[in-house]
Amino acid sequence: MFIVAGCSLGDLPGAGTTDPVDGQKLKVYFLDVGQGASQLLVTPSGKTMLIDAGNNDKEQVMLDYMKTYHIEKLDVVIGTHPDADHIGGLDKVIDHLPVSAIYMPKVQSNTKTFESLLQSIKNKGLKVKTAKAGLSFDLDDQVHVDMLAPNGTYENTNNMSAVVKVTYGHTSFLLTGDAESESEKDMLASGADLHADVLLVGHHGSNSSTTLKFLKQVQPKYAVIQVGKGNTYGHPKSAVLNRLQKQGVEVYRNDQQGTITITSDGKSLHIVTER
Repeated sequence: MFIVAGCSLGDLPGAGTTDPVDGQKLKVYFLDVGQGASQLLVTPSGKTMLIDAGNNDKEQVMLDYMKTYHIEKLDVVIGTHPDADHIGGLDKVIDHLPVSAIYMPKVQSNTKTFESLLQSIKNKGLKVKTAKAGLSFDLDDQVHVDMLAPNGTYENTNNMSAVVKVTYGHTSFLLTGDAESESEKDMLASGADLHADVLLVGHHGSNSSTTLKFLKQVQPKYAVIQVGKGNTYGHPKSAVLNRLQKQGVEVYRNDQQGTITITSDGKSLHIVTER
């Protein structure tokens, strides 16, 4: 199914580092990994960033995605937080592909999943960089990455989630991991520019996240919910779906539409769903 979502220049937030070159595109894949999360970004110059990689049982699925999208190396890998449904497949991806840099928040876990990831990182001779608010880097000369969270240390590891804003020209994506209301509140208080055209809905559409105040600040046109069909958590919650609807946000879901691909030319967005 093809959906073309055009946005006029006047609606969209601030520019990136340089104006996009005509015909060059940023691709953001919201990969269908069932009840989990994973986003793959490919910049106009071919730089790559992988954020999370689904659960342990999705290792082969992740490797297959890498082949499907012709990914031969990863310039940046981000493990948003230690939950298995986010980092479960990362170890195998790191085992099989060259990785230039990896970012994770300063939070430990004593799970086998987390230990396996650390072992894969060690085997590759990589040093983990701390994911935290205030970090920013250029993925290439046109795609800029800002980390907006975590803003501190939280007991709840979901609130330790690395929250990433990606800007290309006049378009932007806010990728929130499992950040909950406490982290959202601190992002609002930080004064960071939260406005984005596409919002990855926090914590798979759980009631813990996507507060009205946060949503009003982000003002997304489109929202993506990474969620598995018939999951036992009841995600996404109807209160969150209603909130998004009332704010006029167009919602896409992995459980209903498979992998969701959003392409930006720096001015407008083109959305294609797997089904």
